[in-house]
Amino acid sequence: MVALTDDIKKVLSLTDLVLLDIKHINDKKSKELVGMSNQLELSFANYLSDNHIPIWIRQVLIPGYTDDEEDLLQLKAFIANLKTVQKVEILPYHDMGKFKWKKLGLNYALENVRNANSKDVERAKKILGIT
Repeated sequence: MVALTDDIKKVLSLTDLVLLDIKHINDKKSKELVGMSNQLELSFANYLSDNHIPIWIRQVLIPGYTDDEEDLLQLKAFIANLKTVQKVEILPYHDMGKFKWKKLGLNYALENVRNANSKDVERAKKILGIT
């Protein structure tokens, strides 16, 4: 369960909508992709749902990372248990920010990953049962 401060609870009581990015539904893959567990974000989603706060779930679709059918079905099942999801968005991965990493002299971890295309997005939407 996510531990929220009184200040955060107050802000949420005044909130009409939360846009929540789920980096990866699979905890192990989340750790590999972003370096941390997904448990806080999933717990937060449950908190929002339990407290009747509307949510838009957003998933960045990264070919080879977040597009596995089993993972998308797991995401679908998780979303189905939330009572206040108003919308699910698939955000196609793109590498437009890669130049910033290079300019800073940093390694771009997704260097050889292709941009997601409309077929990728449509496939994910079909698996998730969204239009």
